Amino acid sequence: MIAAPEIPTDFNLLQESETHFSSDTDFEDIEGKNQKQGKGKTCKKGKKGPGEKGKGGNGGGKPPSGPNRMNGHHQQNGVENMMLFEVVKMGKSAMQSVVDDWIESYKHDRDIALLDLINFFIQCSGCKGVVTAEMFRHMQNSEIIRKMTEEFDEDSGDYPLTMAGPQWKKFKSSFCEFIGVLVRQCQYSIIYDEYMMDTVISLLTGLSDSQVRAFRHTSTLAAMKLMTALVNVALNLSINMDNTQRQYEAERNKMIGKRANERLELLLQKRKELQENQDEIENMMNAIFKGVFVHRYRDAIAEIRAICIEEIGIWMKMYSDAFLNDSYLKYVGWTMHDKQGEVRLKCLTALQGLYYNKELNSKLELFTSRFKDRIVSMTLDKEYDVAVQAIKLLTLVLQSSEEVLTAEDCENVYHLVYSAHRPVAVAAGEFLYKKLFSRRDPEEDGMMKRRGRQGPNANLVKTLVFFFLESELHEHAAYLVDSMWDCATELLKDWECMNSLLLEEPLSGEEALTDRQESALIEIMLCTIRQAAECHPPVGRGTGKRVLTAKEKKTQLDDRTKITELFAVALPQLLAKYSVDAEKVTNLLQLPQYFDLEIYTTGRLEKHLDALLRQIRNIVEKHTDTDVLEACSKTYHALCNEEFTIFNRVDISRSQLIDELADKFNRLLEDFLQEGEEPDEDDAYQVLSTLKRITAFHNAHDLSKWDLFACNYKLLKTGIENGDMPEQIVIHALQCTHYVILWQLAKITESSSTKEDLLRLKKQMRVFCQICQHYLTNVNTTVKEQAFTILCDILMIFSHQIMSGGRDMLEPLVYTPDSSLQSELLSFILDHVFIEQDDDNNSADGQQEDEASKIEALHKRRNLLAAFCKLIVYTVVEMNTAADIFKQYMKLFNEMIQENGYNFDRSSSTFSGIKELARRFALTFGLDQLKTREAIAMLHKDGIEFAFKEPNPQGESHPPLNLAFLDILSEFSSKLLRQDKRTVYVYLEKFMTFQMSLRREDVWLPLMSYRNSLLAGGDDDTMSVISGISSRGSTVRSKKSKPSTGKRKVVEGMQLALTEESSSSDSMWLSREQTLHTPVMMQTPQLTSTIMREPKRLRPEDSFMSVYPMQTEHHQTPLDYNTQVTWMLAQRQQEEARQQQERAAMSYVKLRTNLQHAIRRGTSLMEDDEEPIVEDVMMSSEGRIEDLNEGMDFDTMDIDLPPSKNRRERTELKPDFFDPASIMDESVLGVSMF
Repeated sequence: MIAAPEIPTDFNLLQESETHFSSDTDFEDIEGKNQKQGKGKTCKKGKKGPGEKGKGGNGGGKPPSGPNRMNGHHQQNGVENMMLFEVVKMGKSAMQSVVDDWIESYKHDRDIALLDLINFFIQCSGCKGVVTAEMFRHMQNSEIIRKMTEEFDEDSGDYPLTMAGPQWKKFKSSFCEFIGVLVRQCQYSIIYDEYMMDTVISLLTGLSDSQVRAFRHTSTLAAMKLMTALVNVALNLSINMDNTQRQYEAERNKMIGKRANERLELLLQKRKELQENQDEIENMMNAIFKGVFVHRYRDAIAEIRAICIEEIGIWMKMYSDAFLNDSYLKYVGWTMHDKQGEVRLKCLTALQGLYYNKELNSKLELFTSRFKDRIVSMTLDKEYDVAVQAIKLLTLVLQSSEEVLTAEDCENVYHLVYSAHRPVAVAAGEFLYKKLFSRRDPEEDGMMKRRGRQGPNANLVKTLVFFFLESELHEHAAYLVDSMWDCATELLKDWECMNSLLLEEPLSGEEALTDRQESALIEIMLCTIRQAAECHPPVGRGTGKRVLTAKEKKTQLDDRTKITELFAVALPQLLAKYSVDAEKVTNLLQLPQYFDLEIYTTGRLEKHLDALLRQIRNIVEKHTDTDVLEACSKTYHALCNEEFTIFNRVDISRSQLIDELADKFNRLLEDFLQEGEEPDEDDAYQVLSTLKRITAFHNAHDLSKWDLFACNYKLLKTGIENGDMPEQIVIHALQCTHYVILWQLAKITESSSTKEDLLRLKKQMRVFCQICQHYLTNVNTTVKEQAFTILCDILMIFSHQIMSGGRDMLEPLVYTPDSSLQSELLSFILDHVFIEQDDDNNSADGQQEDEASKIEALHKRRNLLAAFCKLIVYTVVEMNTAADIFKQYMKLFNEMIQENGYNFDRSSSTFSGIKELARRFALTFGLDQLKTREAIAMLHKDGIEFAFKEPNPQGESHPPLNLAFLDILSEFSSKLLRQDKRTVYVYLEKFMTFQMSLRREDVWLPLMSYRNSLLAGGDDDTMSVISGISSRGSTVRSKKSKPSTGKRKVVEGMQLALTEESSSSDSMWLSREQTLHTPVMMQTPQLTSTIMREPKRLRPEDSFMSVYPMQTEHHQTPLDYNTQVTWMLAQRQQEEARQQQERAAMSYVKLRTNLQHAIRRGTSLMEDDEEPIVEDVMMSSEGRIEDLNEGMDFDTMDIDLPPSKNRRERTELKPDFFDPASIMDESVLGVSMF
């Protein structure tokens, strides 16, 4: 191969001393230096005959005239230069220099140069075979391809386009660049010589029809890039023809005396040559399109389909006059139904390039009307990337013509602003902004300089409020704001306008905001302020806080300053106006959290701070709603920052408020608890409202100096003695006492404390636990739930974990619940969590509300269960309580069986609910598998016994009645240690028969999924080898895994045993006396036609066949739930049995290998000879694509190529008809032509 003069010498590329031919550029052809010797129909024959090949260049039989050439490569000092493939692979050379050297070589001897180019394409496909000069002269393309298929590297799973690593990272771009530069540099002469392009197109067409994926993928990419380069050439020719025609018309229209006849003749001759060139280019493009594109755009491989769609989009955009018509657009429209998201994504990006240019809208009208519904539906695509691009495409369609999209189409996009996936939501937000907010009325032009209510954003803010209310998702304003933040920042940060709409009176003729609209505006305003101050999306939209750039930090500081300066003055006025509205006040009170408190001092705004504190105090006195009171408490907490000078002012106000509340509470409580008097409702309300306020403030503030424990204890104790205490008073008293204990613990932990402080806290904590235990038996369910939740938190906090982190001084505070308390906690769970929901049928009006209450009740039950399970996980309560909880899943399963029968739907909501409960229960076991090892093992043991407990009365060919329970049990498999998975797996196989292991029907799916869950991540060879073999046939090539070494896995897999002893507490699950030979034989894996050769013989331990069945019992007497699993002893016994098992293992391996050969002979999927990796692809035979070629605008001729055959020319391989169902959704089948 000719070396590029500019390539560095460290690539071992040698340069010629001089060049005899300049590169083929546009400057040559002006003088007619490179005149074509003849024209004819291009692509008529894939190759010229042997006699014709010697006519070009310097003659096929003569040595090249250029210096230092041998076998098509430079020779200097006996060292051969790099191949063209190596130069392109390294990607460090100027591609134009590489192409110019190849053109020079072509001018010396076109046969040798073409041979280099052919081998370049073969090597780029990953084939190590080489096309020799003899093969090139005497063999047709089909024969060459068949020969290369035979020489394909059989051990290669990857090829350059799919390989990973830095050296292959830029190969694809270099490969595509080479093809583009090659056509560009040859566009004025060589591509018209009826030889080079004919040969290349013929070769690529043949390779694209190969069953070898590497050939097909690489050649399709090359052919599509070649087509793109030719389209560019055709476009230039069209422009030149138009220019020539104009020059000709201008010259002809001159007066006869001034007309230059010679120039007219030259222009006519030039136009004729350009027309001939354009005809040839058109024939080449048609040959590629019909020979490659119409076959490969529906290839079995998604990457190949994506290449075709991407390139046709480029053609339509680049040369719209020729390609932007319905005959080509239909391929993009059909492929939008492709099953692979990658291909659908390419369709959308291709269309975006077309719709972006408004000049092309008229040519897209028919396509838009035909496929608009499909594009709209793709906004809900399961692939988020596809959905994003679909929304962006609809935005471009909207900008091009607003009449195209109906109101229903727009509404389908609007609701996506609330999507949890941020890119989808942002794209939908941009669509919403373009549709509703980007247009301005002409009269608004004069309002641009106005601000506030009279500014241009006032109507837009109202529109945003109306949209938010109509969407009926009032709890998700933060998501709406985040969706529009990037495109409507100016609007969303116009807080002056929002404040003006809330405080100022409406103008004459302007309709005032309703109460509902004002609430929505306040919520939106709060969300915009939060977004500006925190600079990160709401919960669920982002992966976490990202590091802000310097520009973003400056913007954040500026926004906080602007917010503080505006709302420090406006907030007291807003609170005064809406002081009686709980919803509005709750949102407004959150604003000070985002203030820059220093501005109160620097801006001399202390009087406004005093006004704010007065309004907060008034709100506390007016409201008893928990949300409002907690908002007031948080506001005080935000303002009470010791770093700022306003701290003393705020602290005094807070202390005065708490003093008044504490004095009032003590006074009311004394009257309320007087003996002999029955409290009236008014007294109870006063006590409750004051207690609510104190509890809300105690949540965020340390109120220890007010000694609230004594009064709350007196209140709770009286409630226990009399039993007539109002439930809300008890609930808030429990919560307030809980806060008292937690604040005292925090104070002791953070600072040095005396022994008296520890003893006082210990006494208060234990007394409080006894009170909570008493309230577990209260008649009111809400009180019991509150007592249970607080009790679980107290036990968790004051468990042995409290001493972690070097806090040994807190050891006196450790509290371990006694058996009676544990029993009561467990009884509460069994009585209040594992219960049936009320399924009473309500009226139609209350149906939706009833569903919401059911969801809320389910959520509450899950939280209660999680609180108790944390005590199990951290060994605060006995581990055997987990077994009692797991029994409830069996109970629920039995109830479902009784209700629905054994042939129930495993996708039903009832079964899914049980699985979801099991999944959440499994999560509570935490990450420390050693702590929960025995409990998890017993859980699996009992579950297996339950699943096989009831045999099917119809016989062993039908699954046991409870087999579906294994589906639930699989949720706990991830909590097993690796070695325990193998133990449980063997225990499972003890209950299985040989026939069960061969079953693959749907009713046996629970057994298969449970077995797979036990094998996942374990040491079992069975699955690893099966997946290894199966992966060889997958369309995604994976690197071959290294074979496992040693015999340990096969031997260890036979060493696990089970015991039937259950009479003694020391009985073990594993015993060497009962060695179990696994009665499982895995089914022969289904191989695709990619596996056309026999795989390398597996090592005995790597075979995918398991142990032959032995006579074993399938049922045992169930062990008691209290049976303990002695794992370490069991492992030692396995080691003692190892030597004895090895002999049996060797015999088993030999037998298993023989069976494998028998299976291979019987399945007819393998052959004795070895063949390359090939695949069945969706190749269309000649004459099978008439339906796709209807409506083509221009008449082209077909390339006369020999049909592609497998190298074995199997008679059993029939023509590959197009089956759209294999790659497209059913909705596209039957789509008619335009």
